[in-house]
Amino acid sequence: MVAFTSNPCISIRRAAAPRLMATSFVQRLKPVLRAARSPAKWNAVATSRGEATSLGFSTNTIDDDQLWGVGSGRMSKIVCTIGPKTCAINNMEKLADTGMDIVRLNMSHGTHEWHKSVIDNVREINAKGRFKLGILLDTKGPEVRSGDVKAPIKVKRGQRFTWTIRKNVEEFDENTVDVSYDDFINDVHVGDTLLVDGGMSSFLCTEKTDTDVISECIDGGVLTSRRHLNVRGKSASLPAITEKDWEDIKFGMDMNVDFYALSFVKHEDDVARLKQYLRDNGCKALVLSKIESADAIHRLPQILNVSDGAMVARGDLGAEIPIEDVPLIQDEIVNINRNLRKPTIVATHMLESMITYPTPTRAEVADITEAVRQGADATMLSGETANGSYPYESLNVMATVAKSVVSRDSAMSQNDLFSPVARSPDNETAQDSRLNLAYAASTLASRLNVAAIIVFTRVGTYAKLVASTRPRCPIVALTPDENLVRRLTLFWGVKPYHIDFSNDPEETIARAINLLLEKGLTSSGDNVVITSDMLVKDKNTVNTIQVRRVR
Repeated sequence: MVAFTSNPCISIRRAAAPRLMATSFVQRLKPVLRAARSPAKWNAVATSRGEATSLGFSTNTIDDDQLWGVGSGRMSKIVCTIGPKTCAINNMEKLADTGMDIVRLNMSHGTHEWHKSVIDNVREINAKGRFKLGILLDTKGPEVRSGDVKAPIKVKRGQRFTWTIRKNVEEFDENTVDVSYDDFINDVHVGDTLLVDGGMSSFLCTEKTDTDVISECIDGGVLTSRRHLNVRGKSASLPAITEKDWEDIKFGMDMNVDFYALSFVKHEDDVARLKQYLRDNGCKALVLSKIESADAIHRLPQILNVSDGAMVARGDLGAEIPIEDVPLIQDEIVNINRNLRKPTIVATHMLESMITYPTPTRAEVADITEAVRQGADATMLSGETANGSYPYESLNVMATVAKSVVSRDSAMSQNDLFSPVARSPDNETAQDSRLNLAYAASTLASRLNVAAIIVFTRVGTYAKLVASTRPRCPIVALTPDENLVRRLTLFWGVKPYHIDFSNDPEETIARAINLLLEKGLTSSGDNVVITSDMLVKDKNTVNTIQVRRVR
């Protein structure tokens, strides 16, 4: 049986580094969980310890499924942005050891040479065998940014400030900054609110000329070089995929990256165009739509339907739509993708305070918890790991909180996280027989308290279907395709490994069991569920599901 792990709590104090408590509520629950499997032991424990009453359970209502003592640990994945603070190979290996599953390359910064050095480091780490890190290339997209300034400019409320598209000017005065986008002058109108870096400072447009937008500062701040600019409630009239993006995409193909995050998607045709381009060039990387523009909100179902997954980029999204709508849109995206059985990454400002401080705020911890409970496949760190002062501490906090949510919910509640999405004719597909098998595997795993579900897959579809049913144990996906191993790193609960398939199904299963024993994912006496649509000796495929005891 898989061991039930403790659930350390995080100290949210600024004065000291995070303190992990040795015991927790869930750890106190462990004897109750063990006793719940045996009625005789249950009465003894409940009487001697008083645990049942103090924990709010009734001896008449506890069943084995409700108090299923899974020790699966963290099921959601973590994406880390690599930057100057973490680009060295030893630092990246430390991130992997702390919980990083996917490396994010932010193409808004750095040269192709720099990003290649990061990718080379990932390949070297993966070659050692302990980790199989995926690589996500995040396109810059049609961003509007301010130009370079010689020194930070401090602006105050009520101050007049000019944004210009004038070129060939050697030096602007201290109240003027140039803008990288020539149509900026046409997109901004008198009365519009201009946001810098998602609202770190804001300006009201009061008048325009052919080359300048004259504004009044509403919320002051400090302006530095190349700041991101948004007009509240509007999207820039730029193409979704810029020339730079195409160059970066081709670079990613040469480097064999595993995921593309397409920035500022406005229409499903943008996604379809990129996917077709990749397929035409023999690239199987997954395309994730970044939902961060007002235009995308009106076409969410259509965009998500053609995408391989999505990223909720809450920073820019909160600058283009009312900020109070962002949590609702996040929830909607996760729900739509769960019905489509596609992954979602929740990103931006998750542990923003930890760029500067060694511990998180309570609200940030709650934010991670909510994303995991909604059913997001992954959460992401940006500045926290790219250039923050505490990259490893912030990653440890995210991993600990995500693990805590799973430990508590799997042991104590009927939370939707552990309930498969409702099936309806609207989302039934030609994969229906495999989907039925995936639900059966998940149900068996829950009822029999198995150590893992083992899935044999060549293209990954079957492993993704099993993940969508949200079983309460790890999904060990085994494939002969090394590239597919990395693409499966994004999916909820999936632990992918490379294994060569034999013509003899029994030999393949034996290899799989030996691999799980080697990795410490099971031990002698454990039960495992094995499922596949390919474990046959001839060329025919047969949907199979079986339960085996590890010897």
